[in-house]
Amino acid sequence: MDKLEMHTSDITQENIAKIRDLFPTCVTEAADERGFIRLTVDFDQLRQELSDNLVEGGQERYRLDWPGKREALALVNAPIAKTLRPNRGESVDFDTTRNLFIEGDNLDALKLLQENYLGAIKLIYIDPPYNTGNDFIYNDDFAESAKEYLYKSNQSDEVGNRLVANTSVNGRFHSDWLTLMYPRLRIARNLLSEDGAIFINIDDSELGNLKKLCDEIFGEANFVANVAWKHTQQSKNDERYFARVYNSLLIYRKSEALLKFRFPRTDEDNKNYSNNDNDPKGPWRAGDVRSPNYRKTLCFEIVTPSGKKIPPPDNGWRWSEETVKEKIHSGEIVFNSDETKIVRKIYLENQEGRTPENLWDGESAGTSRQANSELKELFDGVATFDTPKPTALLRRIAQLFYNESSYVALDFFAGSGTTAAALMQLNAEDGGSRKVIVVQMPEPCSDGSEAFKAGYKTIAEIAKERIRRAGKKILEGKCHQDWNRDVGFRVLKVDTSNIEDIYYRPNEAQQANLLAAVDNIKPGRTPEDLLFQVLVDWGVDLTLPIGRETVQGKSVFFVDGNALVACFDLGITEDFVKELAGREPLRIVFRDNGFASDAVKINVEQIFRQLSPGTEVKTI
Repeated sequence: MDKLEMHTSDITQENIAKIRDLFPTCVTEAADERGFIRLTVDFDQLRQELSDNLVEGGQERYRLDWPGKREALALVNAPIAKTLRPNRGESVDFDTTRNLFIEGDNLDALKLLQENYLGAIKLIYIDPPYNTGNDFIYNDDFAESAKEYLYKSNQSDEVGNRLVANTSVNGRFHSDWLTLMYPRLRIARNLLSEDGAIFINIDDSELGNLKKLCDEIFGEANFVANVAWKHTQQSKNDERYFARVYNSLLIYRKSEALLKFRFPRTDEDNKNYSNNDNDPKGPWRAGDVRSPNYRKTLCFEIVTPSGKKIPPPDNGWRWSEETVKEKIHSGEIVFNSDETKIVRKIYLENQEGRTPENLWDGESAGTSRQANSELKELFDGVATFDTPKPTALLRRIAQLFYNESSYVALDFFAGSGTTAAALMQLNAEDGGSRKVIVVQMPEPCSDGSEAFKAGYKTIAEIAKERIRRAGKKILEGKCHQDWNRDVGFRVLKVDTSNIEDIYYRPNEAQQANLLAAVDNIKPGRTPEDLLFQVLVDWGVDLTLPIGRETVQGKSVFFVDGNALVACFDLGITEDFVKELAGREPLRIVFRDNGFASDAVKINVEQIFRQLSPGTEVKTI
């Protein structure tokens, strides 16, 4: 039987395979420094294939570059042997919720989510470090290859990389921030759906670099807007030049499949629409009939039903003469009572929402002061987080997808958990079923902070408690009758693989350790831990309902009915296998050493071929 890989995809090898499809003579097989056979690019041959378009080393070109970019690319491509371990005790409605809270480094989390949510995320919002000199820590050893990164990721106790603050006196001040952001944004793009978009809050410190970085990753043509969000209503007199009262919200789409953004229309938006002529098409307002630019072909007289002639405006009409006649015939253009001018009707029923502006004030999108007040109210007056974002800002972003209320949103710099709280509140109001995935590193709270004094050791703890309290408050209020009332979240924590390291590096086995390696599962890992690593490895939705049954004395997981069946117990017999095969699951997985005998293990695939030929069978 095939065994699950139990580590994330090796993007480098996948990219080389794509090159092989285009240029098969340029790819060969070679042993790496540890003796493993891998696909390798013959760059001399590839150079010859592309000789007419090759850019040589020192040649000038337009691109964004910085010390560490090559290493950042290696971080994108290198696989990691890590997993997501469920924590029921910290979750809310673990068995039924469709929301996720992932605790751990967001680069690891994004890699682990790649197979499960590839091209499935409609909305990504992040509020990353602004690089003010002390707002993020980073790994200061970027000079390692992808292979070294993979090797070290399997042995967390041997990594030992120093984490330091990115202070302004650091010689790689901007470079380190770019190296932090580049791999995360690259993977984020993979997660976005074709009609999805990413929203990034930033201030002036790195706005220029972020714009160039996003142009490279998402494509300059996919830039949507740089929204100025006025996050404070009060200017400060201690600024040297200008009081900073706004931050930027940089927006990029995945592709042209994202057609438009619109805000839902309000009564205020519709106040100019009326139906005083009892038009059967409903309320309408008068629209502009003038061309914004002069064109001679648009300058013509319009003849009224009684034969009067209406001269064109200075720049001419908005449409050609033929189009004007069509609109008169359809009733979109009518004449006033004395036939001295034309009236263009814009019907309310044709308005798909309101076009958003790129300037958002605090009244519509909230302010930093409101964000702090919201959080303090939830935490009984304790200021648990320094720079939260207001829920109004996230609600406004979510509402840009004006005709959709069911999609997956992701925030991998979750902070205080605003994104989850805001989307839950919006669902409660409009009956939507937006699902949210938030990722937060367990960054320690400083010893003297109010949060630490209140008993919160990490930022992740604050975010989880904020979502719990916000969900409880939402349920106590008025809710839409069609809402599914999902204010829960599954807590999954990034951890080392459940599989012993010898599984990944068999050439390093020592004879004294071979007996211990018979069981390749690490001590202390539960069957549910193993299940979630299988879900990650097999690319299954991590929020699907999970049932657990006892079958012939064995504990069996059923994910979304029969979408995936898993049993990690020992002593598996042929009768047991036949009973599970009779349920015809789409996928099934066993423990590699879980069978009662070698004969049973050999017969498993044959049993499924006979009783459930459509089932994919694997082991760990």
